[in-house]
Amino acid sequence: MSEIVLEVHNREATGKNANRRLRTTGQVPAVVYGGKVDTASIQVDERKVDEILRSGSGENTVFLLQLHGTDQKRHAMIRELQTDSITGQKIHIDFQRIDLAEKVRVVVPIEILGVPEGVKTDGGLLDFITREIEVECLPNKIPDHIDLDVTALRVGQHVEAKDLELPEGVELQDHERVIVSIAQRQQEEETEDAEDDGLIEADQVEPEVMQRGKAEGEE
Repeated sequence: MSEIVLEVHNREATGKNANRRLRTTGQVPAVVYGGKVDTASIQVDERKVDEILRSGSGENTVFLLQLHGTDQKRHAMIRELQTDSITGQKIHIDFQRIDLAEKVRVVVPIEILGVPEGVKTDGGLLDFITREIEVECLPNKIPDHIDLDVTALRVGQHVEAKDLELPEGVELQDHERVIVSIAQRQQEEETEDAEDDGLIEADQVEPEVMQRGKAEGEE
């Protein structure tokens, strides 16, 4: 597969007014730093950035940053992306120069696979607590996502980051973070508490169950 090339231009004018005018033309003000080279002010076509973000790796995509009108190319990544919360327009982008031989730290999304046994048979609820996790690896080893199979989980069980199966060469940075847990439904907990307190007897709960069945049968 050929590498993605993102062409950028040097940005001469800086400041709020200059950046605002730049955005009206479809360009985004940006900087590129790292790689033992001075930070440079640049501008980039917003549509080209959107193409990168729509790729499988999203903001973790490694691409070639090329200065317009030159042969200067350098591997880079998006390190910070500021957007307008209302319009979604990109406000500013930080690019980081990348050495393919040096590890980087990135945040990778977690994808849930399967339906937990505790949800199917025990009436529990899946609580997806941590949806992304920080890892360290070489730029060409960055996974698009990390899969987590939750099929075997029962009520009261959980999965921590240290339990994730990571691709070879990918190292976890936070081992103790809880990823998912299977909790008992709150309504059932409240009912059990009320029964324990003597507020609701078992025969008082039964008509509600029968009533639901009656509604489904429709006399």
